[in-house]
Amino acid sequence: MNPIETAIANGQTALSEFQSKHLLGSLGIPVTREKLVQTADEAVAAAELIGYPVVLKACSWELMHKSEIGCIELKLANPTAVQQAYNRICEKIKITLDGILVQEMVDGQRELVLGLSRSPQFGSCVMLGFGGVMTEVIQDTVFRVAPFDRLEALDMIDQLKSRSMLDSFRGQQPADLEAICQTLTAIGHLGQKEKSIAEIDINPLIISPNGTIKAVDALIILERKQII
Repeated sequence: MNPIETAIANGQTALSEFQSKHLLGSLGIPVTREKLVQTADEAVAAAELIGYPVVLKACSWELMHKSEIGCIELKLANPTAVQQAYNRICEKIKITLDGILVQEMVDGQRELVLGLSRSPQFGSCVMLGFGGVMTEVIQDTVFRVAPFDRLEALDMIDQLKSRSMLDSFRGQQPADLEAICQTLTAIGHLGQKEKSIAEIDINPLIISPNGTIKAVDALIILERKQII
């Protein structure tokens, strides 16, 4: 079974962040390097492999808003910091976790949000917008009905009010527009292929100073009627 079929069989109404990014990564969407671990020692070993600084996150399909309950630890720069962060997260979270996610720390001042939702009238709709914690305040978003091609994806980018931030910006390189286009079209095709997906949310997708992009957080929500 694919990850979605497995999740449905397990009674999940969403994929965990780890599951979501694994699926998106298999489509060629750039995602963070990360490892799911079960102990503090495993977390340190993963951090050593990935390279400091790292991020630790509680991981479960039931956790959809991790930052609001304090189960994300950022900019951990050494083994002691990783061990302490691991223990703090485990003490806070009362539900059963899949594990703790050890993830590379991605730097970048520019952030996008990409997503997919289903409309009774239009079907799968892909969204692109200004991302990060200010998404709901800025409200700079563009929508397209899937599927669509590279030219439509480029048009989505050009319609953003904050489009200029994707060019050379405060000494940073232009964003990789081809990678953004590929991500948008891939999300659209996934929504068309997997009818059990209700929503996809990639927020943030960070643009590094060198212009490369990477999905730092992602969530795939399943249609409840598909749950068995």
